[in-house]
Amino acid sequence: MTSAHLSSSSVPSSSVPSSSSTSVSSSPLPVLDLSRADDPAQRAGFREELHAAARDTGFLHLTGHGVTAAETARILELTRAFFALPEADRLALSNLNSPHFRGYTRVGHELTQGASDWRDQLDVGAERPAPELGPDDPAYLWLEGPNQWPAALPELREVVLAWQERLAGVAHRLLHELLASIGAPEDFFDAAFADLPHLHTKLVRYPGSAPSGADQGVGAHKDYGFLTLLLQDEVGGLQVVREGGFVDVPPMPGAFVVNLGELLEIATEGYLKATDHRVVSPPGAVERYSVPFFYNPRLDTVVETVPGAYLAHAPGLSDDEANPLYREYGRNELKGYARAHPEVARRWHPDLTVA
Repeated sequence: MTSAHLSSSSVPSSSVPSSSSTSVSSSPLPVLDLSRADDPAQRAGFREELHAAARDTGFLHLTGHGVTAAETARILELTRAFFALPEADRLALSNLNSPHFRGYTRVGHELTQGASDWRDQLDVGAERPAPELGPDDPAYLWLEGPNQWPAALPELREVVLAWQERLAGVAHRLLHELLASIGAPEDFFDAAFADLPHLHTKLVRYPGSAPSGADQGVGAHKDYGFLTLLLQDEVGGLQVVREGGFVDVPPMPGAFVVNLGELLEIATEGYLKATDHRVVSPPGAVERYSVPFFYNPRLDTVVETVPGAYLAHAPGLSDDEANPLYREYGRNELKGYARAHPEVARRWHPDLTVA
């Protein structure tokens, strides 16, 4: 097992405006060009800006990542094609079929903070065989396993898995730069990601306004892992908490929206920032498509505090009894899946207790 201790078993609590709160004026996120890290003359400036963005905002636009416009166009094209399939084809891939929480989730059947998100999605992970677990193995190992793919869109498998590996390379590079920017060893987490990292991609559609009038595309939350890279189409809706309210994050062609997860916040004693965010449903019958990618370590990783002089300025952590975080990454991941997809948990893991 990869060793790495959590300095606290819980995450900082935060005051998050409700989904009905009025958004404050839009404020652009920092825009960082990753290719500057390749230039010795620009590397220090890039790291200084990355440090500030990760410490103060927890969100940024990333350009210079090397992913081509053709690659992003292709993944969005196939995302739209998937949701254009007949409903019966999508329902054949229901995540209710999967003890690994893989597959298709119908509109309104994923929960955030107990409320239904008005979106549907296909969840994909690394393509691996189902585990053979003994009675003493941790339940989170069920999060490994095969994906479900539509027979009517056979090219989706190859393209999504290639996209996932492509973005894992970008995220790995960015994680190195992020650690270097705070004066920590760049390779500190390499062992945790070296073998069977937990990669996760969603193909997501927001199908416009809910009949009820509720605007929750996905409710306010923090990501609970390491790094998220989001590709969004030209339709807006993503909002991030800044200065006490939500601000819009408009799409930026050629850029990924990057945000830090709670485990990086905990691994740095609260110095780096995981920020609350949400998606407001697009108006009327307008549809929005996005492809978030989550870069996380092997499930049995136990996250250590990252060493460095920055710790003298780390604020530390406060308890949030409603959202405990555990030493083992897999326990946090399983908790998140079980809360978001309670029907899957009840069908396949009836003995699972979710704190």
